[in-house]
Amino acid sequence: MIGMILDDQSFEQDIRELLMAFYPGESFVRGEMPEGEQSLLIRGRTGEASFELTVQDIEKGIVKSSVTEADFSDRFETKNRIKRMLYKMLRQITGIELPWGTLTGIRPTKIAMTKLLEGWEEEKVRGYMKDTYFTSDQKIDLSLEIAKREMDLLSSIDYENGYSLYVGIPFCPTTCLYCSFTSFPIGQWEKRMEQYLEALFKEMDYVAGKMTGRPLDTVYIGGGTPTSLSAGHLDQLITRLEKTFDFSGVKEFTVEAGRPDSITEEKLQVLKDHGVTRISINPQTMKQETLDLIGRRHTVDMVKDCFFMARGMGFDNINMDLIVGLPEEDVEDVIRTMEEIESLDPDGITVHSLAIKRAARLNMFKERYGDLKITNTPEMIEVTAAYAGKMGQEPYYLYRQKNMAGNFENVGYARPGKACIYNVLIMEEKQTIIACGAGTTTKVVFPSENRLERVENVKDVEQYVSRIEEMLERKERLLANWND
Repeated sequence: MIGMILDDQSFEQDIRELLMAFYPGESFVRGEMPEGEQSLLIRGRTGEASFELTVQDIEKGIVKSSVTEADFSDRFETKNRIKRMLYKMLRQITGIELPWGTLTGIRPTKIAMTKLLEGWEEEKVRGYMKDTYFTSDQKIDLSLEIAKREMDLLSSIDYENGYSLYVGIPFCPTTCLYCSFTSFPIGQWEKRMEQYLEALFKEMDYVAGKMTGRPLDTVYIGGGTPTSLSAGHLDQLITRLEKTFDFSGVKEFTVEAGRPDSITEEKLQVLKDHGVTRISINPQTMKQETLDLIGRRHTVDMVKDCFFMARGMGFDNINMDLIVGLPEEDVEDVIRTMEEIESLDPDGITVHSLAIKRAARLNMFKERYGDLKITNTPEMIEVTAAYAGKMGQEPYYLYRQKNMAGNFENVGYARPGKACIYNVLIMEEKQTIIACGAGTTTKVVFPSENRLERVENVKDVEQYVSRIEEMLERKERLLANWND
């Protein structure tokens, strides 16, 4: 337990997030706690032109204090000064070097891309990330490599006038142990799916009307697990999409086939018939014991069977999602998984470092799962990168999440010509993405003003269906300004 006493709450989130990187899994409370309850105490005091921090490690009996100059009218610079000061103190106490340094945001490549687009030389960007955030050389290299690749991928995108479309299918066969995404067991909705689709189609009709005359660049159907829908409902959904929106300029059409236990030949044929250009078949791991533990109802053989079936039907851009840091797995397990993946030879892999959110069962039921060993190391990450390279795949997008095991990142790899444009757009926030469905978030970009606004749909499916008119009103308030 970590206690925080700050007289200036405006920096609480920044301090908390950096602490979480050094002390993953710890809980935080404000103010003093009973003796013995806390392992760390943070005190922050704001002066007229300074900020003082004291970090007390109760268990080790270590106290570190430091002061930094601060210009409170410049929050960005002051925040970075405080985080650098705190980082140095925590590094001394823990002996830990974080690969991303003080960076706690989810889009580190956005820093590199922004600077490159402003005309900075690579070495200047490198020095900036090193001096400002203490980022390691390896992660700076990765950020620059991906930023340059992203710039090339997005060179044909119309940021000002175009948009992308996300359609959310918030249903899954079961809920995985680590998952906190918006998803509901498909069994509860199979007989009422028409209700959800009716509300979804109403939202799609509204969006198509508002987007008339604007080019649609990419379409992404995600979840949940879209292929948890029946083949009939899947066909109904995509048929309606094609009738509602102008697909003539669409550069990429992705459907997350996702879980192998939801994939059938009939469903894949629906996707093929509708011209879907990219699918994901997601094993997460190729260790059967782990699949059983985390609540996946598929087997390793089912992954292989689904992959070969899709290949045989002509799908030539298949991505596979993997998770590093799953409970009870070590580097040898990761190697075995990557060997299995290499034998399948997919067109892309997305490597996730396990992030345990508050809403995940793994976090909610600690009395049941608290003894599970969760390990993520640089060696495990390096194994996945090496195998991606052996398969001819290059890193093309990257993002981070809070509570990630090992404080690493999620990286998407793909063969040349097979990268997912939508993934880059959603991470770099360069283009408006309109999202339809329960639990989705629309992001509207105002390029000339260099700002972004969000509007969310309710997560609960029952609420989404009954309040669909309210969802349209939320979008109307935002899109009315964007279209002006």
